[in-house]
Amino acid sequence: CASMHSRNRRAGILIGQGKTPEEAMDEVKQVVEGVYSARAGLQLARKYGVEAPIIDAANQVLFNGKSPAEEVSALMQRDKKNEINGQMWND
Repeated sequence: CASMHSRNRRAGILIGQGKTPEEAMDEVKQVVEGVYSARAGLQLARKYGVEAPIIDAANQVLFNGKSPAEEVSALMQRDKKNEINGQMWND
């Protein structure tokens, strides 16, 4: 995933540079599995009632025309909270 040869990484960089997801996938010229996995991940999160803000943000960018920069900003402005029930947040 971290390799510059990764299809998902290349597509993500292109989308971050302002290309649409469709343009990025056309430029990569191979299947970008993460696009399909993002949709499936969101469906699973909803099915099981799991809050998944990063998956939701990815779907907003990939399928609803939202700006990557705006979605990252919204994620960074979220209130800090426990991610796992029963675990305390320590600064």
